[in-house]
Amino acid sequence: MSRALEASSTPRAALGLRAHSGWAALVVVAGPRSSPAVVDRRRIELIDPAIPGSKQPYHAAESLPLKQAEELVKRCADTARLMARQALRAVIDEVRETGHRVVGCGILLGSGRPLTSLAATLASHALIHTAEGELFRDALAHASERCDLRLTRVREREVYAQGAAALSIPVDQLERRVAELGKLIGPPWQQDQKCAALAAWLALAAAAEG
Repeated sequence: MSRALEASSTPRAALGLRAHSGWAALVVVAGPRSSPAVVDRRRIELIDPAIPGSKQPYHAAESLPLKQAEELVKRCADTARLMARQALRAVIDEVRETGHRVVGCGILLGSGRPLTSLAATLASHALIHTAEGELFRDALAHASERCDLRLTRVREREVYAQGAAALSIPVDQLERRVAELGKLIGPPWQQDQKCAALAAWLALAAAAEG
């Protein structure tokens, strides 16, 4: 069997990610677009505890001179990217061992205001929170691209509406089906896991469409 044919016949899987400050909830779904199943669920770390302030780098940078603030944010962003790449590659390898091929990644986006300069960001508490969310989501997107995964981005507040449209499933039915996805894998199956699972499902559907 040729490698291309073998790859096309291997069951597909996709990752879904919901970022937090310093970590992310990850869910892997696999199987047909119409009825995927959860094959993995875990928490991945995105910070090095040895770096002071790395969990909330913009908060830590708020009281620093601008040059030092820039250096801290860059160091934390670079570390988050590295750790995200390592975590995703480990998951992809483990999923491959179960006989699946990871083809996509869905990432939930925030709804904060666009960021401007670092100085302007540090002057606004609301923008500091937005920037920290973006830093960790950016690290996950970077890792996905470096792992050659097709990236699907969806705003969290719109994930069920977009899911209903993309999957041709009414929102109320989709909510029930996402809740049921967690039954076999067991708890925890809260908002983190449900949203990440739906993002993964959308990524799986997008990869199936080509």
